[in-house]
Amino acid sequence: MLRGGTEPDPRFTLANERTFLAWIRTALGLIAAAVALEAFAGDVIEPVVRTVLSCLLLGFAVVFVVVAVMRWITVEQAMRSGLPLPFPWAAYLLAGLLAVAGIVLAVALVV
Repeated sequence: MLRGGTEPDPRFTLANERTFLAWIRTALGLIAAAVALEAFAGDVIEPVVRTVLSCLLLGFAVVFVVVAVMRWITVEQAMRSGLPLPFPWAAYLLAGLLAVAGIVLAVALVV
């Protein structure tokens, strides 16, 4: 799968793997938040809003798993080819999606 180029220093490959695992850990946190929201916010948030927000969080988790795999591969290929590392657009995606989820949750709690 990752053929060509030169084998990078193992430390860089392992650092790339740790970053991948951090994205996976973030996705697991989003899944846990969605489950907790659906399980424990029954009296505080309307069922429709709670379900929509939980589904959004689960959708974000799926997106971040896919992004984690894509990013791991592109960074590994860049290191093997001696190219600059790709721009971390996924971090902006994470920040934006979590901001939207936070705003929706804040509005749901106030209403």
